[in-house]
Parts: sequence; C-alpha cells; structure tokens
Amino acid sequence: MAETLFENASKRLQEALKYTKISDDTLVRLSQPKSTLKVSIPVRMDSGDLKIFTGYRVRYDDTRGPTKGGIRYHLSVAEDEVVSLAFWMTFKCAVLNLPFGGGKGGITVDPKSLSRFELERLSRGYIDAIADFIGPDVDIPAPDIYTNQMIMGWMMDQYSIIKRQITPAVITGKPLSMGGSVGRESATAMGAFHVIQTMMQKQGREPASTTVAVQGFGNAGSILAELLFNAEYKVVAVSDSKGAIYNEGGLDIPSVKYYKESTKELKAVYCVGTVCNIVDHETLTNEELLELNVDILAPSAIENQITGVNADKIKAGIIFEVANGPTTPEADDILEDRGIAVLPDILVNAGGVTVSYFEWVQNRKGYYWTLEKVSSSLKNYMVTEAEKVFSIAEENKIPYRTAAYVHALSRLEDAVSAKGTKDYYINR
Repeated sequence: MAETLFENASKRLQEALKYTKISDDTLVRLSQPKSTLKVSIPVRMDSGDLKIFTGYRVRYDDTRGPTKGGIRYHLSVAEDEVVSLAFWMTFKCAVLNLPFGGGKGGITVDPKSLSRFELERLSRGYIDAIADFIGPDVDIPAPDIYTNQMIMGWMMDQYSIIKRQITPAVITGKPLSMGGSVGRESATAMGAFHVIQTMMQKQGREPASTTVAVQGFGNAGSILAELLFNAEYKVVAVSDSKGAIYNEGGLDIPSVKYYKESTKELKAVYCVGTVCNIVDHETLTNEELLELNVDILAPSAIENQITGVNADKIKAGIIFEVANGPTTPEADDILEDRGIAVLPDILVNAGGVTVSYFEWVQNRKGYYWTLEKVSSSLKNYMVTEAEKVFSIAEENKIPYRTAAYVHALSRLEDAVSAKGTKDYYINR
C-alpha cells in the first residue's frame, strides 16, 4: 500500500534524529497533531441549491507559540494532507525561529467552479465553523493554494463579526486596508530568492552563467522567476498547470508574466508596452521541465513532483523547494546518491510565514512597517537561518534537508525542556 503524505513527512524527522539528541517527551509531542477539526460547511448556491463542503483545521504543535499556517481550497484537500502540512509548518517556524507552532487548514473544493458570491459564502461559512478553534493567541490562518487577500479579508471580517470586535491579528495575508502588511504577496518568492542568492554566493556562482527552470507559474513561482531574471539569472523554462515553455537562451520573464496575466496563456513572448510578439520556444510537459539540464530547479507547484519514478532523470545541479513537499523521501535518497543537493521547503519557502509573523506583530501593536523595513527584516531572517542550516550540513556531512530538521528539532527540544521533561522529574 502506498505511504501517506504524513508517513513521508515523518521519515524526514526520523533521519534527523540520528544527528541530534532530544528527549522522549519531544518525540511524543511530535508524534501526532495536538488537535484535528473536520467541519461541514453548508453553502446556499446561486442556483438556490444547498451544498455541503468539507473543511479541516489542524493544530499540530504549539510548544513554541500559537499555531500558524495557511488555508487552501483544492479538490485534493484531505485530512492526511492537512496534517502533513501542519507538521511541516511546525518545523518551518522553528527553522526560522518564529514564535509559532504549526497549523494548516483547507476546504475540499474546486474554487474555479464557484461564483464570487459562492466563494464568499463558503469562506465566511468556514470561519463560522472554526471560530472557536482559532484566534490571535491560539491559531492564525493565512492564504495558501487558491486563497488570496480578498478571501483572508472575508475571513477576518467574519471572525470579527462573531467576536463583536475588530480582530485583524486573527488572519494574515489580508488586504492592506484591513491590516495587511506590505511585502506579504511577494514574501514566499522573496524568501526563496534570498536562500538561492546565499547558496550561489557560497558556491561563487555568477547569476549570468546560472540557468534556472521554475515549475509552477502561480504567485510564488512567477514572482521568483521575475526576481531571478532581474538579478540576471538565465531563466530558461517556466510552467503552469497546462504545460511548460523552454528557450535555452533564456525567457523574458516580465513579458511572459504580463502575457500570462493578460491572456491566461503561458507563451514565450517579448513585449514592448502592450504589444507582445511570440519568440522561438519549445513546448514541454511539466514532467519534461523537471528533467531539463539546468543549474537550478525550483519546483513551485504542488506536492510529490519528484519521486522514485523520475528522480534518476533529474539533471539539475541544485533543487530549491519553493512548493511544500515536492520531493518524496525515496527521491531524496536517489538524488543524494547522484550528488544533487536539495534545499528543503521548510527553509526555502519560509518567507511567507516570516512576513505573516511581521503582519501579526504589526496588528498586535497597531503600528505598521514600511516596505523597506519588511524587506530588510525578511532578508535578515532568511540569510541568517540559511547560513545556520548550511553550517550544520557541512559539520555533520548530511543533506540540507536533514540539517534543517536538526536545526528545528534543537529549538523544539529547548521549548519542551523548558517546561520539564522526564529527566527533570526522575533524575533529582
């Protein structure tokens, strides 16, 4: 029987335990989520029909603070997926030294099939169902796949209606006018960019001679591709859910992004103003993009893209995981044997939760930061923790993923030990 997503996630923890000493108490706490909520959300459709949607909210661990994690709208949303994502968030927050634990939520739905009115009723209904489960000091949701600022605004507003007080700190990723933070929309991509830059500088690599393929041209992938292009990296391939485009000489990413936003189509174009001309390119599948001979591969779509089936075909020099869980444990083993480094999701894509933390701090204080302060603070967090992970990997001669888990475990152990473990109570 195929392993669940959570079993795959847990394997990473087991590998890290070989390189760090933690108490049995910490292991017990991390062995299962603190709480899992499954709710039914009745929604009156525009047709007049009543439809029931299934929603989830998981709080995995709150040893280091209130839980934090996104809400996704997708047909694949199920309990195992949400538990796994909450598990990853626990370690992601610890890696970045944020005062949060891991949480996650979602609704099993195809959001593209809903009208805007239906989407709002669904979003508010979800908050009606989980309102007693979240809060600024308990659990703080944020956007994820197919959720955005508008949806977060609806959710914050609904929570405020229920509590009869304006509560901006309950949700992050909100519109600026409702207490959102500047820099939040680009935070995941910007965080990933800082990790890539730190690694490239460490290796003495020049951007102009470094080729990149980005799988996934959504919010994170498209912004990352543009950041890399502007830094003079040669972005040769990008993809969306329908397929990929490739030009070995490099793509003009601002033009590709403009055309995609204007037409919903992904094509290799060069634009002057609003006039775009298609340039020579190859059309590939997402699977073929993953197998391109490039220096950097940035999977930025969904889970389980690099597996035991295709890992031996990967030709990239380094993989930076912008998506959550794009590489399976079986693939990790194959890639390690082949000398392909993998920079893990719990470090690379942590920019989003880091700026969410900044937003939460701003909401609590009622004092809002400039973009310059947000950007410089994000860079400081990402570079500082990336360098610590790199150092742990080098000292122990272990993969970067294992090093990131070792780094996170040490912080989680400190928090658990501060409350007393078996050794404290027995060995007196």
